[in-house]
Amino acid sequence: MALARQIDADYAGRHLTLVVVLKGAMVFAADLVRRLTIPVTIEFVSASSYGAATRSSGNVALGAPDTIELAGRDTLIVEDIVDSGLTCRALIESSRQRGPASLALCTLLRKQIAGAAPIDISYTGFTIPDRFVVGYGMDYAERYRNLPDICVLNLERAPTLVTAYPAPGGKR
Repeated sequence: MALARQIDADYAGRHLTLVVVLKGAMVFAADLVRRLTIPVTIEFVSASSYGAATRSSGNVALGAPDTIELAGRDTLIVEDIVDSGLTCRALIESSRQRGPASLALCTLLRKQIAGAAPIDISYTGFTIPDRFVVGYGMDYAERYRNLPDICVLNLERAPTLVTAYPAPGGKR
């Protein structure tokens, strides 16, 4: 996985703390961490702005970020998808308040959305069009996380899945 090689090179000789955003990024993070060769610590935080919708509600709910110790640590937030950037901005702000030595963002997918506020993403797996995707850990109303590939969800008819992108660590 190219992202792991880039992260290894950028953090060579350092210990990295990964802050994995639950639940969506869990599968991506598991594949990513298995390919990293640098020492890592893994922490988890929950964040949600979708609920059972296909568009962000505009409100971000963070779970348990205050329990994660980041002071003086090189920190990488691992996210499944960045679209509006609201969740990532909330996570970055919350993490900065804990005084990390460095703070960066890694996402599997960056959605192209017109008018989305810019956000600094250090590591991006793929850029995709503005389509609602599921699988490889990502869900719609807690369904489809277990799909091995990243699929476009079509709700205009009966929910239909169209495989759009093979997952980077997926195995069939």
